[in-house]
Amino acid sequence: MFGRLGPHIKANFIIDPTNLPFVMLLRPDPDGPILKAFPRSLIPSHDARISGSFLNLLMLVDGDSDGDALFFSRDLTISGNTEAVVCLRNALDDVDTSIAASVADMFGRAGRGVLAALRRAAHRKSSTQGKHG
Repeated sequence: MFGRLGPHIKANFIIDPTNLPFVMLLRPDPDGPILKAFPRSLIPSHDARISGSFLNLLMLVDGDSDGDALFFSRDLTISGNTEAVVCLRNALDDVDTSIAASVADMFGRAGRGVLAALRRAAHRKSSTQGKHG
């Protein structure tokens, strides 16, 4: 996965779930990866920013949503170094397992339960949009 990031392996990405009170800083550096939450009032410097609703971002990371479709429908906004974002997306596409599930597993049964509930909400959202969209 890290090989696909190329020169952006130490880039700082802001993951911005627009309907939540925080952002996350992601630095996919294999020597010192960072995933840390920050309040919106203290957003750290970054190379690129990926913004969208929490459920859209979850579906994107979980592989249940097409990033291009989200981008062109304006449900996902990219700013800053777009080349770095494309490299990050390509790297995530190479991951065989669910990143969301791996993170949820770190929190044990409770984390898996929360992820299951979020996935159900995302499924309901995408089903509703499919009927009305």
